[in-house]
Amino acid sequence: MASHVLERKLRIGKKRALYLPREILEAIGLQEGDLVVVRVENGRIVVEKVLDAFLLATKRRKWASTTVEEFEEESESEQEDWGK
Repeated sequence: MASHVLERKLRIGKKRALYLPREILEAIGLQEGDLVVVRVENGRIVVEKVLDAFLLATKRRKWASTTVEEFEEESESEQEDWGK
């Protein structure tokens, strides 16, 4: 599988700020307000998007289903087991 490399030369700004171009951010799915982890690995800067567990749960394809009644029944069963 061939990988696509997106590369741009940037200049460090005032107060050593680094502004990433929109096309770079879009290439890894980053938008305003997203959280990222920035680290240094072997002399390279690595930026990774922090995945939001709630968004993952609501936007991913569902592979199971349940009803409210089934959920309540399971919850009650678990609570009974804790009391033993």
